Amino acid sequence: MRVLLIYPEFPQSFWSFEQALQLVDRKALLPPLGLITVAAILPQDWEFKLVDRNVRAVSEAEWDWAELVIVSAMIVQSADFKAQVQEAKRRQIPVAVGGPYPTSLPEEAEASGADYLVLDEGEVTLPLFLEALARGDASGLFRSAEKPDVTLTPIPRYDLLEMDAYDNMSVQFSRGCPFQCEFCDIIVLYGRKPRTKTPEQLLGELQRLYDLGWRRSIFLVDDNFIGNKRNVKLMLRALKPWMEEHQYPFHFNTEASVDLAADSELMDLMVGCNFNAVFLGIETPDTSSLDLTQKFQNTRTSLDDSVAKIMSYGLRVTAGFIIGFDNEKAGAGDRIIRFVEDNNITLAMFSMLQALPNTALWARLEKEGRIVAGNANINQTTLMNFIPTRPVETIAQEYVRAFWELYDPLNYLDRTYRQFLAMGEPRHRSELRRPNWSTLRALVIVCWRQGIVRKTRWKFWLYLAHIFRRKPGHWQHYLSICALGEHFLEYRQQVRSQIQSQLETYLQRQSPVNPAEAAVPAILEKKTA
Repeated sequence: MRVLLIYPEFPQSFWSFEQALQLVDRKALLPPLGLITVAAILPQDWEFKLVDRNVRAVSEAEWDWAELVIVSAMIVQSADFKAQVQEAKRRQIPVAVGGPYPTSLPEEAEASGADYLVLDEGEVTLPLFLEALARGDASGLFRSAEKPDVTLTPIPRYDLLEMDAYDNMSVQFSRGCPFQCEFCDIIVLYGRKPRTKTPEQLLGELQRLYDLGWRRSIFLVDDNFIGNKRNVKLMLRALKPWMEEHQYPFHFNTEASVDLAADSELMDLMVGCNFNAVFLGIETPDTSSLDLTQKFQNTRTSLDDSVAKIMSYGLRVTAGFIIGFDNEKAGAGDRIIRFVEDNNITLAMFSMLQALPNTALWARLEKEGRIVAGNANINQTTLMNFIPTRPVETIAQEYVRAFWELYDPLNYLDRTYRQFLAMGEPRHRSELRRPNWSTLRALVIVCWRQGIVRKTRWKFWLYLAHIFRRKPGHWQHYLSICALGEHFLEYRQQVRSQIQSQLETYLQRQSPVNPAEAAVPAILEKKTA
């Protein structure tokens, strides 16, 4: 069987980093880990080709070669998912689909024309799909509530990737999260009991990447890396000597809950294994909103103290923030700005709340008759898909103003500098590699734009000199985060224009009696200019 694996295109988003990736001649931040895991589970005497449409288009030769097309996607990729399924069907190639989007919204996947819906977790449902193929079934839906034992999951087919196209590589140690945040679909998809691989499995995957020549950052894509602290610590104790033996060839970053700050041993182990960043789901500094959305783990200790402690270990904190929770008080956007600035969080992923399918939030809002815009696309350029307790236009105005201010080039540079001063220094020197032409070119462009052309020019050089003197182990990491600012200079324009356009449409549909309401978009633009 000749199988063409297709990963749909992402729209521009907070994480797409197009401008920054272009500096180093890379096409995408992360590879499609799900698809290369699927390729490892399917019969290994089959032939596989993988096309990540965030890297390049599918060629005519690849379409002609394929006997079966497999497409996997997240909700935010739904538009290109449908386009690829329809293109395969136009060419009369059978299509199997899976991943978070088809699993959450199987009716949409089926309506796109897919023949086989292989939903939930592939370790369980892919064998059912293979049985259907063996019977000669031309279509089918394959589901299972069973959560697979991930200790049996094979090493992903990293060899199928165009590895030079990616800035980070993806590895997974666990699935699931023990918490019950109302808005989160992770616990719906993967459950609340974290399941982990064995330390030996993870080391086997890292060895495969090492053998393939990978020497850059690795993102552990776990929904909550510390969901099972006991097993994570066992893995880190095994990883440390492997990293030392291989001269620390990778930096790691991951996602974790805020209670990481309460476990000094765990942070010490992470830094000892060359972790240098962690994403925290902070969501909001408003305790009442955290309680309402059942994110109780964020209310047990001071969020400010937690962020400071994590950074003191040398872990750069990035964080997610949301505006639009029920019963939120006015000024939520300003409170998020203050929290981000006070805690020196350079990368603050900020968006308006979306109700995701099958979550507790979706169920509650649907029962209350408040779902209004169909399915969420969970992008930063999208209005809410439900009726909030505050006026949508007020929330949108606060959101756009906050996003614009957070990603002002000078504010961004100031936070980057303060964050690295607050971080503990790295413990290990990674395997030395000669800089290539792309790296040198990127350095020159960043220094030219931020150190000469823009209003950041004076502070850029002053800050860089201070980092060299006070945090010499961080200077390369520091400059890489400065480079990411190139993305936000353009992206904040996209956020403002697209939210403004959607808000105009929304207000027109509301047919406001008060003419002042129709002027909100104009006011919004003036306040963010």
